[in-house]
Amino acid sequence: MTVSDIMNELEAKGSDTIKNILLKHGVKEPFFGVKIEYLKIIEKKIKKDYALALELYATGNADAMYLAGLIADDEKMTKEDLQTWVEMAESNNINTYALPWVAAGSRYGFEMGLQWIDAKKEHIAVAGWATLGGWATLKTDSELDIAVYKNLLTRVANEIHTAGNREKQAMNGFIIAVGTYIAELSEDAVATANKIGILSVDMNGTACKVPLATDYIKKASDRGTIGKKKKKLKC
Repeated sequence: MTVSDIMNELEAKGSDTIKNILLKHGVKEPFFGVKIEYLKIIEKKIKKDYALALELYATGNADAMYLAGLIADDEKMTKEDLQTWVEMAESNNINTYALPWVAAGSRYGFEMGLQWIDAKKEHIAVAGWATLGGWATLKTDSELDIAVYKNLLTRVANEIHTAGNREKQAMNGFIIAVGTYIAELSEDAVATANKIGILSVDMNGTACKVPLATDYIKKASDRGTIGKKKKKLKC
């Protein structure tokens, strides 16, 4: 499939209803409003295609960018590719999900994530926290710099209440990832969440809620899955 073929398919499958929902959730124009279930159908046809993913992402269309994340060959992504992608990732479905999935699956997720959380642009900082959470989710504890992750929990506790809305959510997700997937830091993550307390986040009139990190981690503990890593993030 070519980029032109795919863009024509995406336009044909676009929905104004889906588009209006996604706009409320921070997805930015241009995009057609394609359901993720249809993007998954295209993904199954293509599987992995590094070059095609780069072309799709470069269109700047949020539907195509999400699909690019699904079909990207993460291990082939360069630092330059990832930096280009994060700078373009202004839509929330890209900076929170599609891009961090790819970055965490690449060789450079930890390095790039640490750079991105210092960015002044909120969408880049969001991608950084999500990438670091994804890295913790995928990598064995022996591959992780536990001391850095512990220090990042302290940073989150100190900065989360003054962060932007999307960054607050990303930081909260980071706490959940650390508490759920890094056994050694699970108690630290719970302590961080308790120190933070209630988060005030503007959800732009949607029914979405910020998950309570302590509840989420407790559920994982009750299931006996603390520290059990995922094989993949993409969905």
